[in-house]
Amino acid sequence: MRPGVRVGVDVGTARIGVSRSDLHGMLATPVETVARGDGDLDRLGELIREVDATEIVVGLPIALSGNETASTGDARAFARRIAELRLAPVRLVDERLSTVSAHSALRGAGRSSKQSRSVVDQVAAVIILQHALDFERSAGRPPGTVVDPDEGS
Repeated sequence: MRPGVRVGVDVGTARIGVSRSDLHGMLATPVETVARGDGDLDRLGELIREVDATEIVVGLPIALSGNETASTGDARAFARRIAELRLAPVRLVDERLSTVSAHSALRGAGRSSKQSRSVVDQVAAVIILQHALDFERSAGRPPGTVVDPDEGS
């Protein structure tokens, strides 16, 4: 397992969930929900610098069929914008059902959908990052694909 703090990102149309790992890449924990729009990339950059991240893991929403959706393109574009900050390498990882799993986990903890709105994106980011960490630990290689910050320039 490569050492270093990783930051997990769940890109939504209204909000961005952010999580982080410990230095040893064992456990993902929630950090913050960032409003999508003006200043979102600046805030994300601040969070990445605060934890001195060695890698950023962005969830790639793929349909259950394996096909790409409009959200897939949006996540790819946002991941490229993060990569252009050149703060740390950015990886795209399959995030199928992460938001569904997040809602389920919060319901299991006794929280209603209304109570969960502010944290569901953070929980989804935790799930995305934890899956990536677990994959790397079991497969012995980094998850997903690296985003080239110069692609499309």
